[in-house]
Formats: sequence, structure tokens, C-alpha cells
Amino acid sequence: MRDEFRAELQTVSQLLVDMAEGIRAAMRQATRALLTADRKAAEVVIARDAEIDGLYRDVEERVCELLARQAPVASDLRAVITALHVAADLERMGDLADHVAKTALRRHPSPVVPAELRPIFTDMADIADRMAAKIASVLADPDADLAAELDRDDDAMDDLHRGLFAVLLDDAWPYGVETAIDATLLGRFYERFADHAVNAGEHVVYLVTGEPV
Repeated sequence: MRDEFRAELQTVSQLLVDMAEGIRAAMRQATRALLTADRKAAEVVIARDAEIDGLYRDVEERVCELLARQAPVASDLRAVITALHVAADLERMGDLADHVAKTALRRHPSPVVPAELRPIFTDMADIADRMAAKIASVLADPDADLAAELDRDDDAMDDLHRGLFAVLLDDAWPYGVETAIDATLLGRFYERFADHAVNAGEHVVYLVTGEPV
């Protein structure tokens, strides 16, 4: 029974890694669609969001089976519950990448992001990519120190988010309300992507240390 539990838990862990790698690729593609008006990239992200949702449902089902059949306790129970929480955060990150792609597609062939905002969104995307890479890494090989770094990455994302609002609220903003609304929503999508990455990292820290963050 113990070997069976470990094998099932390893399967769940691999599913989480697959989700993390999937949402990283999705946000990369969504950003490409956003900054280059790449219709095909946006459509790929939207189509593949269902795959991430499917992985999430698979994790849920396997976790429920483990709880029902194995009745884990102590560190084993912590691992199972952590998997469920992390999967929920990853699924939401996939949804946020999907939102970015849909925004890009809605304005196609016109660019969504004006030239003045491209550096901010490029930097936001770089941080999002770095955070997604760290999540995939700590899920494959749990590391509390690396997971804790996500909080500092999130601080950098928050700084960019505030900088975006400074530009949008400037009296000299020349692009009108519609573009400002799009930029506001897009900034929120990247900022929330980072927040969910931090949540997932905190769950990994708890898994490794047994102490809540």
C-alpha cells in the first residue's frame, strides 16, 4: 500500500509539473500575441487552455482517490493537500494567460499595447516567465529557498503594475479610454498571474518545512 501511495503521489507531482510548464508556455505565447498582434499564437493559447483544465481535473480526481483509499496522515497528507492547492493556483494562472490571448485576439489586427507601454508589458512578461519557471522547478524538486524567491519576484511585478498606472493616469495619456481599459485589465492579468505563483510557492514551502508561510 505504501509503494502504491508513493507511485500515485509521484504521478500527481508529474501532472503538476506538466501544468506549470503548460502555463509558462501559454503566457509566453499570449505575450507574443499581445505584443506582435500574432493571431495564431493567441488561438493556440485559447485552444490549449482546455488541456490545462483537463490536467487540473485529473489532479483533483487522483487526490480524491488518494484521500479515500489511502487515508494519508502527517507529511503524506500535507503532500496530498498541497498538490490540490497548487493545482488550483496553476489552473488560474492558465486562465489568466488565456485572458491575455483573448484580449490580443479581440483587437486583432490592431495592436492592443501602444508603444509607450510595450517596455512595461515586456518586463511584466519576463517576470511572469521567470516565476513560472521557478514553480515548475520547485514542483519537480521541492526547494523552499527557491520557492521563497517568488515573493521578491512578485514585488518587482507590483512595482511595474504601479508604474503602468502612473502612465495611464497621466494627463498626457493620448490613446483614449478604450486603450486605457485594455491596458488596465492586461496589467491586472499579469499581476494576478504573479500572485498565484506566490501562492503556489508558499504551498511548496509548507510542504518542505511543515510551517505555514
